Amino acid sequence: MNKKQKWDSLVEKLSKKFSFGENIDIEGILFLIGLQEYNKPYQKFRKDDNVNLIHIGICTILEPYGYYSFDQYDQDGWPHFKLEEKLPNLKSGEQIVLLKSAILEYFSKTELNA
Repeated sequence: MNKKQKWDSLVEKLSKKFSFGENIDIEGILFLIGLQEYNKPYQKFRKDDNVNLIHIGICTILEPYGYYSFDQYDQDGWPHFKLEEKLPNLKSGEQIVLLKSAILEYFSKTELNA
């Protein structure tokens, strides 16, 4: 299976599992990863918390690439990361390719193996 097929399969699985009426987008997937890593899925979140969860998702998937490393949990249980290497200047399409590859790598280690 090529990367596009793996990506499409993952989107389909996540969309079905979480009962989205339409296919989940990359931001939604990053949110789910952040939620998974925060490990408090039934908590009610404010709008700025949602942005933080997406950020956690980004840091988590880019950690194996050496861009971030886990630093600590704060008093509220939020994970914090350190920037280890500045992200390269990428065009929008290149950013999406990097994020999708990192997301596929993340989910390759779960039961939703794409």
